[in-house]
Order: sequence, then C-alpha cells, then structure tokens
Amino acid sequence: MNLDFDKMGGLVPAIVQDNRTSKVLMLGFMNAEALAKTEETGKVTFFSRTKNRLWTKGEESGNFLNVVSIAEDCDHDTLLLKVEPVGPVCHTGADTCFNEKNSEDILFLRYLQDFIDQRHQEMPEGSYTTSLFNKGINRMAQKVGEEAIETVIEAMANNNERLIYEASDLMYHLIVLLSSKGYRLEDLANELRKRHKG
Repeated sequence: MNLDFDKMGGLVPAIVQDNRTSKVLMLGFMNAEALAKTEETGKVTFFSRTKNRLWTKGEESGNFLNVVSIAEDCDHDTLLLKVEPVGPVCHTGADTCFNEKNSEDILFLRYLQDFIDQRHQEMPEGSYTTSLFNKGINRMAQKVGEEAIETVIEAMANNNERLIYEASDLMYHLIVLLSSKGYRLEDLANELRKRHKG
C-alpha cells in the first residue's frame, strides 16, 4: 500500500464494513502505526484522537473486529477494512455506530451451508445431518423428493404456514444433497445469474 498519511496530518479515515452483510459498521482513523498493528494482529486498531494513542477496538469490551481484508481507495487516502465483528460494534450496544441492525435473514442460508459442510467434514455421531450423509446419495435425493412433494401439497392446500415449514425442510435437505456432491448454494446462485436476462 502507498497511503498518503500527510493529507490529514498523519491520519487516514478507515471505513469498517462487515464482510458478510456488507453493512458499514463504523468509521475510525489510522496512522501508519495503527495500520501496522492492525496488519500484525489481525484486529482493527485505530489512532484515538481523544485518547491520543493507539486503540484496539474491543480491548475493553472484547468486541473485536477481526480483519478479513484491507484495501485503499483510488486516491490512496482512505482505507476500507472488511471484518468479522465479535459482538455489537457501537459502545451503545448497537450493531453499528449508525444504529443499524447488522443482519439479514437471507444470510442465515450461508451460515447453514457452512454448518452442513462442517458436519460433512467432521461427521459427529448423533447428528441427523451425519446420519443423512451416512445413508448415501440415494437416501439424500429421496429426502429432497419427499420434501418437495410435501411442499407442493401444502401450496395446493393453501396452507401457508405449513408451506413455509415444508419448504424449509426442502431447502435444508437440498443443501445436504449439494454438500454431499461438493457443491454449495453459491453454485446455484451462479447458475441462476447466468440464466437471468434482467
């Protein structure tokens, strides 16, 4: 990186963004030393203008910002840090310093995909997901078919609550099937993107 720290008297703005949700979590300032410490530790460290010292976010609360990536802007005077936050970011207890909620329900599918992939790797005893993997591809495919039929039945019966329930079962079993074949929901998203005409 070739940052211009001189523009603002030795500091550059550092925008912090959640790597999963893309929500902007906060804005801080870094000097060269804070950036070096952030890169060294993997935890976001700012230069606190009020304390006049380096300050690692979470050093008192434990709500650290674990760095995923750091990028500079085209003018070399601003940083974008993508992070995985540990707990709420704002000192008020809010998810972000802009009082926004830092979650989207659709992102739970990514978490579920990761969880199922982990089950596939570790195969812990007593897990329903492990039992599906152990039963093999035919049983996993059969479960997807059964849940699809149940979803169709509830849709045709106009039973919306049961429709959501059965469609959720269908989605779960589909992710298990995909995982067993080495695929993820992202592969479906990529295929749908190719087909989309806009």
